Amino acid sequence: MLRSHPEEDNKYGKKAKKSLLGEGRINHLKAAIYYAADVIRSLRLYYGKYDTLIFSRYLLGVAYLPFPLGKVIYFILKNILPTSPYMFFLDVSPNESLRRISQRQEIEMFENMEDLEKVRSKSLDLTKDWKIINTCGSIEDVQRKIDFILDNLDSDNNILK
Repeated sequence: MLRSHPEEDNKYGKKAKKSLLGEGRINHLKAAIYYAADVIRSLRLYYGKYDTLIFSRYLLGVAYLPFPLGKVIYFILKNILPTSPYMFFLDVSPNESLRRISQRQEIEMFENMEDLEKVRSKSLDLTKDWKIINTCGSIEDVQRKIDFILDNLDSDNNILK
């Protein structure tokens, strides 16, 4: 099961998306609250019901909050919400991210060079114990990197050489 938040199949995801397409502090706050509600809803509906559950963004929604608040909330959530030894951060440069975003119809409030750089920096800080994969290459290249990691993890979640 793949869940990418915000999802458009429920009222929280729809409201989060609407807020992300807006501007200003109130929409920023609303986006954060509705995003969190959307993730919690997904957890309640899908966690434990599938062999593989993939969340896009999941805990990293806090990277859109001002630090250190986002960092504190991340560490609280990481200890409350379910996590896995198979947590990946699919990293992409802000330039490549903007190129990909430009192919879509909608631009969200954080989809500009300055915010992409800030959020990426915060995300990299939060995901130091995750598996970080550069995704500027092809989808097939990224899949090979993920497969290699999954096929070469030892019992302590370290990648074998």
